[in-house]
Amino acid sequence: MGHKVVVFDISAVRALWETRVKKHKARQKKEEERLEKSALEKIKEEWNFVAECRRKGVPQATYCKNGFVDTSVKLLEKLERNTLVRQGVLAKDRDKRSSPFVFELSGEHWTELPDSLKEQTHLKEWHIHSTLIQIIPAYIELFQAMRILDLPKNQISRLPAEIGRLKNLKELNVSFNHLTNIPPELGDCENLERLDCSGNLELTELPFELSNLKQVTFVDISANKFSSVPICVLRMCNLQCLDISSNNLTDLPQDIDRLEELQSFLLYKNKLTYLPQALLNLKKLTLLVVSGDHLVELPTALCDSSTPLKFISLLDNPIEKTQSEDVDEILESEQERQHFDKEFMKAYIEDLKERESVPSYTTKVSFSLQL
Repeated sequence: MGHKVVVFDISAVRALWETRVKKHKARQKKEEERLEKSALEKIKEEWNFVAECRRKGVPQATYCKNGFVDTSVKLLEKLERNTLVRQGVLAKDRDKRSSPFVFELSGEHWTELPDSLKEQTHLKEWHIHSTLIQIIPAYIELFQAMRILDLPKNQISRLPAEIGRLKNLKELNVSFNHLTNIPPELGDCENLERLDCSGNLELTELPFELSNLKQVTFVDISANKFSSVPICVLRMCNLQCLDISSNNLTDLPQDIDRLEELQSFLLYKNKLTYLPQALLNLKKLTLLVVSGDHLVELPTALCDSSTPLKFISLLDNPIEKTQSEDVDEILESEQERQHFDKEFMKAYIEDLKERESVPSYTTKVSFSLQL
């Protein structure tokens, strides 16, 4: 019995499979188009975005517009990207600080400054953060070459009067400590340019003597208990950036226009019900951040396209503790919550500045008032 030889036409088999592949790709494309048009896919995207926002502790009002989730606003990505950039900057700063004129200290195992520090009076910078140190010693007056005092996130409860002897001091950062007052002697630091007292939670006023700080361009006193803009701040004639958000302000002084050089004014999370007409006299003001929760009145000219202002309205509704257990883990304390708010606001403002190239009529975000 002979063998049967089966002969295949290779071209016919190839054509068959090519046809099947084409049909499969066509079905895939049709399914993708269907999903793009499907409301379920959009709802899934929105829920994933909302879940991520809640996990990171982002207020609902920030990612909603007129009741709808706005997933086109890449605030979370911006926040994370800024964190990475900041880490890179810190690494570069760390390299720069590897100098005999810079002193660094961090970690909760530190409860007081080392005794050897008082012998290093040649130092120009102190960078002390995240320690349990409560007191800055009086011998700080020996450091006459001091330019930068960077002391955030410690347990500092008071600053010594001797700090006023640092005539060359340019930057003072005592944010997120436990200060209840600022020594009036700080007003003798005539070359000071940057002052950050944010996040101390209990500061209610600044001494009038700080009016002597005519070189200051940046003041941050956010996350405290100020009921009004300090008089000394109104006399800082070169002030360009003022952050007094998360306080107890109910109104702004009528002479706020004394700050002729002011460019950025942050007022969110206060109790303002109106904005004074004097704001229109600040000809260099380009950025005004106001929480719209309590606003019922504002000068209509502020919305005029001829002004250099960019308006940001933030409703800043508080996050209920029952919303997410992850939020409780992230925001363990009032200081941590305030710190997160500040980081988020920085990301928001930087995102706004990146959109400078779009037409001017789209660069303003109008106030959303709840009357």
